[in-house]
Amino acid sequence: MQENTNVLFTNAFEEDIYNGLTKYPKQLSSKYFYDANGDKLFQDIMKMPEYYLTDCEFSILEKYKEEISALFYKHEQAFSFIELGAGDGKKTKILLEYFSHKKIDFKYQPIDISQNALDLLEKSLNQELPNVTVEKLQGSYFDALNKAHIQNDVKKIILFLGSNIGNMLHHEAIDFLNSIGDYMHSEDLFLVGFDLKKNPQTILDAYNDPTGITAAFNKNILLRINTSLDANFNLDAFKHWETYNPETGTAKSYLVSTKDQEVTLKNLDLKIEFKAWETIHTEVSQKYDDQTVEHIAKSAGLEIVTQFSDEKTYYKNYIFRKQSSNI
Repeated sequence: MQENTNVLFTNAFEEDIYNGLTKYPKQLSSKYFYDANGDKLFQDIMKMPEYYLTDCEFSILEKYKEEISALFYKHEQAFSFIELGAGDGKKTKILLEYFSHKKIDFKYQPIDISQNALDLLEKSLNQELPNVTVEKLQGSYFDALNKAHIQNDVKKIILFLGSNIGNMLHHEAIDFLNSIGDYMHSEDLFLVGFDLKKNPQTILDAYNDPTGITAAFNKNILLRINTSLDANFNLDAFKHWETYNPETGTAKSYLVSTKDQEVTLKNLDLKIEFKAWETIHTEVSQKYDDQTVEHIAKSAGLEIVTQFSDEKTYYKNYIFRKQSSNI
């Protein structure tokens, strides 16, 4: 492997790709799966029969939208409805439609790293729910939160669906929840989706479908590198591999080099060597039980207000608030 220690990065993508591929073992962040092509692939994943997460959370929000709305709009207090990682907003529209129908006073602020996803979401909302006020915010969660026009006297409802919390290990999740708590006041609420421990085969099937959609989604990061950094990754020379540890609840995704090969990233003046069967770690998908959720919430200074589950208890949406001062 030849490194250019004097490389100057023009953006975070370049820096993260460089650092990830020059580490041992190699790793790349799953947040870079998402561009126009990655967004489309993820829509396809959510339609797969093996990918139970979307249907579970959809059923929860549909069944409990009235109870959830009552908590959000307590005392008929207007609020900012801030969604982290909004994507296509398919599930969120259940609540947005209910809010609009009930003439609830709120502003929707979707945050996503993908500008394409935000543009498509805004377009669909303008057509389907024209009365909803939308202020889209592109960027990482905290960069976007810092840019958000949030008044301290306006109640905040923060939404984090799709078990995106599962992309973090437990200590990372605690740090993340703690950082979100810094933006919250006593009346604010935080709704988070958690995928639960279940039959290990069910989990493996969700992340390693027989049609290869999940493999293409993971490999899209290599395609992005090829396009953005003038690289020559051969996608066919990498195999998608999924593992799941039922004890820890940790699912991990890898891209595995099937042969000795060298990849050049011209824009970074970088050459990377791969040995046969060497891995690139691309994603963590953590699964939870009630005790673990309680632990990470308490460790992050949050307390559970309530929780909602699907019929199979595959998935839960928890609502948190900041711990009261007497706890």
